[in-house]
Amino acid sequence: MPPVPHTLRVEAVVLRHADWGEADRLLWLFSREQGKLRAVAKGARKLLSRKAGHLQPFTRVALMLAHGHDFWIVTQADTVEAYLALGQDLVRTGYAAYTVELLDRFTYDEGENGLLYRLLVETLERIANEADAFWAVRYFEIHLLDILGFKPELFECVQCREPIQAQDQFFSLLRGGVICPRCGGNEAGVRPVSVEALRFLRHFQRSTYAAAHKASVPEGVRQEMEALLQTYLTFLLERSLNSPSFLRAVRN
Repeated sequence: MPPVPHTLRVEAVVLRHADWGEADRLLWLFSREQGKLRAVAKGARKLLSRKAGHLQPFTRVALMLAHGHDFWIVTQADTVEAYLALGQDLVRTGYAAYTVELLDRFTYDEGENGLLYRLLVETLERIANEADAFWAVRYFEIHLLDILGFKPELFECVQCREPIQAQDQFFSLLRGGVICPRCGGNEAGVRPVSVEALRFLRHFQRSTYAAAHKASVPEGVRQEMEALLQTYLTFLLERSLNSPSFLRAVRN
């Protein structure tokens, strides 16, 4: 195992923070260079702290870190992108909170993941700037699953391996994919998925974001896609997420 460096320069997104000690703040970060990190910003809760404004959740920052006894210590912090719109609208705040909560729950201190960092940054940018976050969030969910090795099978039946036909299907949470009506009609733990929802899920899975964003998704199908993906993500995590309830409240 290589020795731990005494100092570290990273670009990172602040996922969340918590009070630490009398005046410090403990940060959960997802960095471009090292993946998930935890760091302490000493004195960040003091009124005159110069670091505090750079270390808010969802902020993209450039950090200099020093190796501490238990956590990295933030010695310098500069904002790369504040995504100010995320804090000015509760719906955008809810979508951003959902995005970082998913990433936080699915990742550990397991090293660099450039693809995931890029997906996170691009998603926050899209939520901040686009009028409707539906495409950004669904694209994030589907490609998060792909990057982390949980890519759902949407093109062939996970039981008989026959290609999926243009008709309503079933989705197995346990098997992580679509089951055709012939195989899945009586199987426990499956839920129906309409042909329209499946068509758009497949489109989002295999397309660039620019191509996915061109899709005109009916409202009912949007709700079905959201419900299915959140159910599958919760199943994989084996625990409920906190942000969806907040998001539902502010949307209503």
